[in-house]
Amino acid sequence: MMSKNTICLWYDGTALDAAQFYAKTFPDSAVGAVHRAPGDYPSGKQGDVLTVEFTVIGIPCLGLNGGPEFKHNLAFSFQVATDNQAETDRLWSAIVGNGGEASQCGWCKDKWGLSWQITPRALTAAITDPDSAAAKRAFEAMMEMGKIDIAAIEAARRG
Repeated sequence: MMSKNTICLWYDGTALDAAQFYAKTFPDSAVGAVHRAPGDYPSGKQGDVLTVEFTVIGIPCLGLNGGPEFKHNLAFSFQVATDNQAETDRLWSAIVGNGGEASQCGWCKDKWGLSWQITPRALTAAITDPDSAAAKRAFEAMMEMGKIDIAAIEAARRG
């Protein structure tokens, strides 16, 4: 049964592929029901995969194979809090290495154009440090990074 509030993500025929990738990449993620179109529709035929219910790190989602009209953009992203550099590296590499694209400040895009923020908890702690000078140093270090380097963030925080 679908959750009362579900994030609906638009894909161009690749919702099942995306859901399967998320399920194998992220903890507490799974592919649920796959629903096929009961009739022809603008971007598909009767029997094609229309929607896929899936969970990404506990968040219920619905992948809709709506066609090529709409693309993902940076106005929506999943922010994933990581506990250490190994987890940060693993998730970043999985997304970027599977046809994705690296960006700045811990952001990357998967091959379907969906944006992810791979955000170490250490980064969040550093840029919200009550010592404003330490927070500023950590923030400035982050602004120069693609994937976040926790050791470099902590060094900048310490000064």
